[in-house]
Amino acid sequence: MLPQRLLAHLDGGQPWPDDASRPADLAAAYRDALAVRALREARGERPVGFKIGFTNRTIWQRYGVFAPIWGTVWDSTLRHCPDGQATLALERLCQPRLEPELVFGLRATPPAEPTLEQLFEALDWLATGFEVVQSHAPGWRFGAPETVADGGLHGRLFVGPTQPVRAWADHGAALDERLAASRVQLSRDGVPIEQGQGRHVLDGPLHALLHFVHELQRCPGAPALRPGDVVTTGTWTDAWPLAPGQTWLAAFDAPLASFTLRVG
Repeated sequence: MLPQRLLAHLDGGQPWPDDASRPADLAAAYRDALAVRALREARGERPVGFKIGFTNRTIWQRYGVFAPIWGTVWDSTLRHCPDGQATLALERLCQPRLEPELVFGLRATPPAEPTLEQLFEALDWLATGFEVVQSHAPGWRFGAPETVADGGLHGRLFVGPTQPVRAWADHGAALDERLAASRVQLSRDGVPIEQGQGRHVLDGPLHALLHFVHELQRCPGAPALRPGDVVTTGTWTDAWPLAPGQTWLAAFDAPLASFTLRVG
């Protein structure tokens, strides 16, 4: 599918037709995604970071995608919510689902092929959040290339109160272990739905971020991470369908902040 058509579906919230052409492989899909990124920048949208998808190995079999992917987060899709509460309007989202995640903010560009400790030095803050993902493939039936061409399935990103990384740990290995051991209870309308753990995302959010940085640096034509960028590292649970009137709570282990999202 041409980048212009991909962007039209992202704008309109309509599923792709069943006979839509799909990218041949991941390399072609990332070329398409970067072409859509250029179109969005040309019309005035500003990239503010990235999302990593399919880091949770416990759901790979369910979706038929067996390795992480990534996409761009935009000023038009990012919302900072310092009180840990947000309201979502579903307009122009296609088959939206909700994911509780751990988000990082960068203070520096990581070096080439960073180690875990070098990556830690590039971090500024961390926060809990909700990513709203979407799929324009009918019925959420896709392969990995389709998810990349579909903007990494990114719809919206809500980021809760930020905490300085160095308030959590003074080196990368310690931060990695604390986050990997943290848990979340996801509830809908007061009813527990699913439990998750940081360890589900490639053994921990910091490991997920490290994997992503290496992949981004190896992708032809991909932009570099910049100071101030946000990166959300993947869902700790399954992705759950959204409908108007719902209230979702992600109750993370303290001192991580819990997050409430109301669907309008």
